[in-house]
Amino acid sequence: MTDQLSKVPQLDGLTSFSDRLKDHQLQLTRGQTSCLQLNTGLLCDLCCRHCHLEAGPKRNEVMGRATMEQVIAHARRASYQAIDITGGAPELVPDLPYLIEQLAPLTPRLMLRTNLTALGRPDKSHLLELFKKHRVVLIASFPATNAGQLEAQRGQGVMDPSLQMLKRLNELGYGVAGSGLQLDLVANPSGAFLPSGQEQAEKKFKRDLGRKWGLEFNQLYIFANMPLGRFLHWLQQSDNLQAYMEKLSGSFNPSTVDGLMCRSQLSVNWDGYLFDCDFNLAAGIPISGNAAHISELHDDPEKESAIAVGEHCYACTAGSGFT
Repeated sequence: MTDQLSKVPQLDGLTSFSDRLKDHQLQLTRGQTSCLQLNTGLLCDLCCRHCHLEAGPKRNEVMGRATMEQVIAHARRASYQAIDITGGAPELVPDLPYLIEQLAPLTPRLMLRTNLTALGRPDKSHLLELFKKHRVVLIASFPATNAGQLEAQRGQGVMDPSLQMLKRLNELGYGVAGSGLQLDLVANPSGAFLPSGQEQAEKKFKRDLGRKWGLEFNQLYIFANMPLGRFLHWLQQSDNLQAYMEKLSGSFNPSTVDGLMCRSQLSVNWDGYLFDCDFNLAAGIPISGNAAHISELHDDPEKESAIAVGEHCYACTAGSGFT
């Protein structure tokens, strides 16, 4: 099973997330599992400051062919409305083309999360036509339209190659109205504060990208930074952890609980172990608190089974939530 990464310690004066649910007479339980999320590994070409997985160039955890075969066999038995491929940088996984070719016929919606720069490497150009062939929905990390803000979070020199890849994707039809090729962007705040309203942020992103660079995309999703991994380390080192967690806790919105992605998602780690979501995966908290492997899964996780929680769950339930 995955090694446990850092997770939020118990803080003075902070009501635990499980107790907060009880205070509101809420239970976080699984509904119908409709999305299979695959974390294909922690190898990445970037070391983003907000990364909850601490992914980077020196990580060697990558999903191999044997685990892919187990995932594909499960997906054939099940019926998922969506399959979501994430990382790390999935583009750097050697057998990614095989995984896409096998999974594409098994779901009406195959998604892949990209940081844009990995996709721009010369040896990965063949992936673009593969994505287009299978109409893979691309979800690209692009935290700001300001170069200074973006590079403070993702690394110096990242802005230009990110813009170049967005341009290339537009040329292929991605993000262009009427093409049927969906390109969504994901943004996170650059520090220890909550995100602005999504509707206004999307309008600004579309205005800025269109006016400055003639670029298009479909939707923007903006979420709070998850207090795990590299971002948690930064919060601790900068003495911002207590204040940030109090902001998240103080913004708890009980109406987000029914729509949380963990209620309809099964997350599979690069080594095949199962989690309720990618954030529990990062925290090393297995599905329903019990270690299980994809090879052992013969039916969907049981409906109404309890979802394992931790203090990081406050980030998913703050404000408009992370659904």
